[in-house]
Amino acid sequence: MADYEFQQLHLPRGTSRSDARRILAEHAEYGLWELDRLTLRRDGSRRVLLRRRIIRQLRLT
Repeated sequence: MADYEFQQLHLPRGTSRSDARRILAEHAEYGLWELDRLTLRRDGSRRVLLRRRIIRQLRLT
């Protein structure tokens, strides 16, 4: 089973869809994050949960 690390982002109410898309694309491209969950709250803000796989290197002796 794969191990993941998570990062949580909060996008305030005034963030446009295009700005949110740009922010998430930058995280995906440069940080290798993928979208796990996006929650749109009642006040219009977005809570984004990103994840990426933890790559473990085996030590050869």
